[in-house]
Amino acid sequence: MGSYFCLNFYPHKSVLQIKNEKFAPIYFTIVILTPLEIILLSILGFCLLVQLYYVLFVHLKLASVSIEEVPVSARKPISVIVCARNEIANLEQYLPVLLEQDYPEFEVVVVNDRSWDGTEEFLEAFEKKHRNLKVVKILDNDKFIAGKKFAVTMGIKAAKHDWLVFTDADCMPASGNWLMDMQQPADEQTEIILGYSPYMKKRSLLNALIRFETFFTAVNYLSFALKGMPYMGVGRNMAYKKSLFFKHKGFAAHMHIPSGDDDLFVNAHATAYNTEVRLHPDSHVWSEPNKTWAGYLRQKKRHFGAGKLYKPKHKFILTVQIVFQFLFYAFFAGCMFLSREAQYVALGIFVLSIIIRCFIYPKLLKRLNYGDLRWWFPILDILLFLFLILNGFLSMFGKKNVKWK
Repeated sequence: MGSYFCLNFYPHKSVLQIKNEKFAPIYFTIVILTPLEIILLSILGFCLLVQLYYVLFVHLKLASVSIEEVPVSARKPISVIVCARNEIANLEQYLPVLLEQDYPEFEVVVVNDRSWDGTEEFLEAFEKKHRNLKVVKILDNDKFIAGKKFAVTMGIKAAKHDWLVFTDADCMPASGNWLMDMQQPADEQTEIILGYSPYMKKRSLLNALIRFETFFTAVNYLSFALKGMPYMGVGRNMAYKKSLFFKHKGFAAHMHIPSGDDDLFVNAHATAYNTEVRLHPDSHVWSEPNKTWAGYLRQKKRHFGAGKLYKPKHKFILTVQIVFQFLFYAFFAGCMFLSREAQYVALGIFVLSIIIRCFIYPKLLKRLNYGDLRWWFPILDILLFLFLILNGFLSMFGKKNVKWK
């Protein structure tokens, strides 16, 4: 008697049985999904594909780009601009480091914006000891709207050199070669340089979240700049020409926004042809992070409104990024209420996302001086997402903050 096959299908068990009289039955499990589950899982998969575009086609460029060595000689003189409001403790600690940079010709312009904590007396005494320190004092006056943009403008007007390098009073260059690497490039077409400024490490969940959020912000703006689409910079470490500032009338287009002295200026005037990035560790500038949740929330709320004035194409790519990240987590959570088969598929998509990103972001964390966070990457990624949602709601419905200090 010849062999034969017998196929039996059991829908309620999602099992297909293939039987041959000579062998033991072979069982294959077939996943049976409802139309709703197929739709939800398809959306989840599409959200993953959108995420992978940013990971593999944008952020991977920052992970793979080679870092140029710091120039060995200076080209042109530099003016460093620092705005300070009640920053005496930070100025005492970090201003000497700025003044001791290994660069032949530079000045440090410190703008004292209506301080009352002893900053004025300290700067006056320090100015007498350092010939390359220039102090600009802003007094209370009802005729103008005070704020950091006004202070930055006063510092730029007082600067005697065309190439301007910006940092904050609570910042410390990673090395004495900071200005050497942030100097004006030999290519005169370059008008803007975007640097990187990590936050100092402290032992707390808040500090880990702040550093992780700063990391992703930097990965985004540096990666897009490398792709020829610069859309922002950070005032703690960036540079541009004084002539560029006055050619475009400074901050006139967005003076009514309390923040944006850095990112809005770059967004308006940076192009693929006039902008470069600096990644060498010597060019980094370390910053003091917020020490309280309330202070951090105030800082993020102050920065929230600037994004509304970005160019439409930049708002689009950033909106797509955050929306599809939200949808990815939302649909993944929703799939956990479906059948067990759908849950397994959703978990597979989620794990695939984590695995792919774990090949990219730990390398970037190490490159950007946050190597200690790579072991906490998946957890911090979820916590940061939840925090950004909370901050978005607080920024939209909370009281606006117009003070920069």
